[in-house]
Amino acid sequence: MKTTLKILTTLFITLLISCGGKEEKKKEGFSYEKKEPVEQKTVKEEKVPASKKIDLTNKGIGPVKSLALAAEIDQTMVTHGADVYKKMCTACHRTDKKFIGPAPKGILERRTPEWVMNMILNPEQMTKEDPLAKDLLMEFNGAPMANQGLSEKDARSVLEYFRTLK
Repeated sequence: MKTTLKILTTLFITLLISCGGKEEKKKEGFSYEKKEPVEQKTVKEEKVPASKKIDLTNKGIGPVKSLALAAEIDQTMVTHGADVYKKMCTACHRTDKKFIGPAPKGILERRTPEWVMNMILNPEQMTKEDPLAKDLLMEFNGAPMANQGLSEKDARSVLEYFRTLK
């Protein structure tokens, strides 16, 4: 019986040694070795703000469906438009810089005349349904353009004034 016990003990110890060998696992931690930084190439998508986007196809949503601008600027309309702009628009807009709303300088290089007219005449519906107007609303911190109740003639004069802002 003593020999059987010795044999079983020897087998048991042999089994433990062969199966349970110590294998050291490397742990990530502090090391004095310099590691080469792994270059990660990330493609940065340049996001153009809505006020800088160019869209010369969108006519907007509102009463103006088509508008042809004459080659010559009508100075009478410009004078009237400048007066309307100063009275009704300068609370939120500066002609050449971003304020509460976008600057109208160069607007006709980025938008159709119909879109500009519809934004002046119909800002509530434009900000609800027109994708570009929605983006502008978000860019300008959710400050919606107030409907000033301008007539189509006044809005057209303001547009003519915008043509002179370069």
